[in-house]
Amino acid sequence: MLISNAYAQTAAVASSSGFMDFLPVVAVCAVFYFLLLRPQQKRVKEQKAMLAALQKNDEIVTIGGELGRVSKVGENYISLEIAENVTVLIQKSAVQMVLPKGTIKSI
Repeated sequence: MLISNAYAQTAAVASSSGFMDFLPVVAVCAVFYFLLLRPQQKRVKEQKAMLAALQKNDEIVTIGGELGRVSKVGENYISLEIAENVTVLIQKSAVQMVLPKGTIKSI
């Protein structure tokens, strides 16, 4: 009647851009890797190296902000001297950073 029938286009036009359809997805994945995953992996590697190098008399800062001197290093825990004759036991993963020697005395 007044409305004509719609016919499908040929398949040759749709299959010519197979790789180009996935190019934006590949680009987003590459950007995601280089901006998010790679820097995070680098930070994790540095943190593990820092924790493995901890030794007695190192001055550290914990995630909670406590400053102290390491008095004993175990496999998973550290004895941290936060004041004279005051020692607390913390997990190694709670260490945020190692301070230069003499930092606690200067504070």
